[in-house]
Amino acid sequence: MKAVFLDRQTFSSDISFSAIEQEVSELVCYANTPDEQVLERCKNVELVITNKVVLTAELLVKLPALKLICIAATGYNNVDIKAATSLGIAVTNVSGYAGQSVAQYVLAQILEYYQQTSHHNANTEQGHWQKNETFCYHGNAITELAGKTLGIIGYGHLGQAVIKLADAFGMTVLISERVNSPEIRQGRVSFDQVITQADIISLHCPQTPDTENLINSNILAKMKPTAMLINTARGALVNSTDLLSALTTEQIAYAVLDVLEQEPPPADHPLLNAKLANLKITAHIAWASSEAQQRLINLLSENIAVFKQGKQLNRLDIAS
Repeated sequence: MKAVFLDRQTFSSDISFSAIEQEVSELVCYANTPDEQVLERCKNVELVITNKVVLTAELLVKLPALKLICIAATGYNNVDIKAATSLGIAVTNVSGYAGQSVAQYVLAQILEYYQQTSHHNANTEQGHWQKNETFCYHGNAITELAGKTLGIIGYGHLGQAVIKLADAFGMTVLISERVNSPEIRQGRVSFDQVITQADIISLHCPQTPDTENLINSNILAKMKPTAMLINTARGALVNSTDLLSALTTEQIAYAVLDVLEQEPPPADHPLLNAKLANLKITAHIAWASSEAQQRLINLLSENIAVFKQGKQLNRLDIAS
């Protein structure tokens, strides 16, 4: 199989693609592929690998040689699955590769906020400890995580991985039921209970019509004024304008965002320009430990190997 990877730059430069290379006769990698070059780069190949490059129905119909699309991610809204299915093109995705990476990120952010590590390091760099009259310089308060309530919204692989680490710190965990659900499943509590009772809320649900703008002004008003919000899921789950207002007025205490509704974001994005002390934004890297990236590539190679055997693994076209 001749293969093309349309956006290799979505992975770190030190990640090995040898597992994929062993499954194909030829692999051509492009750092990124603008829309106007997708058709030309996909012509005459049997396998297309894409992370975020969009493959539309109009494009797919022009690729008669194409047999398999491997999405190098869990989300698949960048590929027209229905069109691919009608054209007999198999589509696969990957999942279960980033649990440890995302969980480590979430706990690192929680620890940084409650432990105030950077603040206390700055106190010594600025000479406050050296000038102090007693053996320790207190600065900002340090708060234990034991007994704090963590609300998990999205109880999949990632949410479950976060819970394992939270349990180790003695935190109380509330698992949210879906918004407006008429029934509460065993082991879960209502969405409203999570919003009103959690000290920390961590988002891990997919972006759907039901979850877009999930965190808005009404929901933020119900949260504790001491609450911390962490979003490592999808940017559109949080209304940026409403969050900016809540942070500016200290309606909630702190927010950490690893995702925004547009990525890469525009330079004039209001949250990026807010320069608030109670807001931290990172560039969609919670998933991207070296180990998680390599696991993802290895899972892609397994999808290709199974497809070549005439079998099905992680097939989205079948599920649709």
